[in-house]
Amino acid sequence: MKLKNSSAEIFIPDGASVEEALRRTTHLGIGAHPDDLEILAYHGILQSFHNQEKRFFGITVTDGRGSPRDGLYAKYSDEEMRLVRRKEQKKAAVVGEYSGVAMLDYTSAFIKDPSNKDVVEDIRALLEAARPSVVYTHSLTDKHDTHVAAVLRAIAAVRQVPQEARPKVLYGCEVWRDLDWLADEDKRALDVSRHENLGASLVHLFDSQVCGGKRYDLATLGRRRADATYYETHGTDVATALIFAMDMTPLARDPSLDVGEFAAGFIERFARDVAARLKKLS
Repeated sequence: MKLKNSSAEIFIPDGASVEEALRRTTHLGIGAHPDDLEILAYHGILQSFHNQEKRFFGITVTDGRGSPRDGLYAKYSDEEMRLVRRKEQKKAAVVGEYSGVAMLDYTSAFIKDPSNKDVVEDIRALLEAARPSVVYTHSLTDKHDTHVAAVLRAIAAVRQVPQEARPKVLYGCEVWRDLDWLADEDKRALDVSRHENLGASLVHLFDSQVCGGKRYDLATLGRRRADATYYETHGTDVATALIFAMDMTPLARDPSLDVGEFAAGFIERFARDVAARLKKLS
């Protein structure tokens, strides 16, 4: 597997070959930055943990050099942040027992430019080699520009994979913006109740973020618990932690679908739900 970017790296925690690591993959995550996989794709990581029948492979698209920093990391240069975040991503792959993780090492500016096709080609090559059943990435309604660029490049890559090799399910998961607002018909609730300690550990490993000024550890676990409690208005909790996702599988199956119109459909159905409830109770 030869990636376009000369500084990219594929890390395999158990020492298997890259080919074997991709071949055994069943669940795959595509995150914009180091630590995004551990937030958005935790369902896939959990499905594969201590499970030889299911294996998780991660793709981290950017180098993370532009992240905010404080405390110990306050005086770190962008290059020093890039190196420490890559090291943290490798630690997460070991603790989470990933089949492997590909760190594509592009800048945010590079992936936000749609004319740069290398990132799409890298993701396409990895997807075609892995042929995962389930793919997790950012949601279409995320508010972080780099996250939105990442999901658009991921969709473009999936659409270039031969039809028979495309994932059966493509999820867009919450990071910057929750997805609890989705209409119930559109909401996919991914149960991540088991091994809460693993979920906490994976986010904690990104010390440059947690101790560098952003408490993603508290926010991520708190949101999962809140999603579980506020999921159902009239029933007791059926899980202690949930991640909400939008099902973007139709975009993978039908390349003629317009991504913007598809995203707008979720918002329109939410608007109709709000309007109908207000009308009914007025």
